[in-house]
Amino acid sequence: MRTAERLDAVYEKALPVPFDDSSKFVFFSDVHRSDDSLSDEFGRNKHIYLRALNYYYDNNFTYVEIGDGDELWEGPRFEIIRNAHAQIFDTLKKFFDLDRLYMIYGNHNVQLANEEFVKNNYYDVYDEYLGKKLPLFPGLQVHEGIILTHRNTDQQLFLVHGHQGDFMNDQFSFFSHFVVRFLWRYMHLVGFKYLASPAKSRRKRHKVEKNFSRWNSDNDTIIICGHTHRPRFPDPGEGAYFNTGTCIHPRGITCLELLYGKLLLVMWHVSVKRDGQMYIKRTVLKGPQPISKYMGKHEGYKDKYDNEVATFAKKIVIVDEEDANENRQK
Repeated sequence: MRTAERLDAVYEKALPVPFDDSSKFVFFSDVHRSDDSLSDEFGRNKHIYLRALNYYYDNNFTYVEIGDGDELWEGPRFEIIRNAHAQIFDTLKKFFDLDRLYMIYGNHNVQLANEEFVKNNYYDVYDEYLGKKLPLFPGLQVHEGIILTHRNTDQQLFLVHGHQGDFMNDQFSFFSHFVVRFLWRYMHLVGFKYLASPAKSRRKRHKVEKNFSRWNSDNDTIIICGHTHRPRFPDPGEGAYFNTGTCIHPRGITCLELLYGKLLLVMWHVSVKRDGQMYIKRTVLKGPQPISKYMGKHEGYKDKYDNEVATFAKKIVIVDEEDANENRQK
């Protein structure tokens, strides 16, 4: 099935979620939490990710995971993943308990499309330290797509993982699943690349991005994805296909923030102060950019709501508390 047809089908059944210019969302994708072994590529960034989670929780963001949050292709049971990253899941549970967590499944955790699998694995989990089952995400619903709709302008942001229409990771995913679980899990430890993944193949990555950009242009809808592991933040007039990036990059993790009607591309990474003290830093790579600039066919709304967005934009704090403290020390 072609990419456009797959995306149309996901769009039709996507979960509707309202928002306005006072809303705060953070979008992560391709976290790939695994068993914290040598093959767990997320392991090197787990402390950075936890720091980011705490920041977004403390600042009242809603957390949205756009697929491939847990690495279920490589084989470990979810119970093992949860116990390997217990502190992280405890923090995610805090979001969930306040109705500030949404999950979308991707190709590496497509098992979450099965409601029975979610019920048996995510509603509660066995805690090996306490020796009993504890509630985790009771009643969790996992979706293939989510549509954020602005309460005033009706502008939409379509959230979907991004593997739809990628033949090896969608229609032929059972073969890729087999290769990842029984071969690539071990081979990548010694430097082999799995070229069926767009994250490892420049040609496939560009093909995926081209197809999704075309759907965005045809439908005049902002689309936010993951899957390719390459962050993307277009300028107004360059289309509206955004990509969160990934949490397994050697130099840090990336995400997108929707803050007071504006989008920002953010990187969390380790930095060093002048006195040699290391800390985890939040850096804005691009933005903030009002989503109204990407309305395309709805030009009439732009001026009306740009002034409203500008009022809220004054509240955006780009420099972290750590950065401010560092500047005061200089």
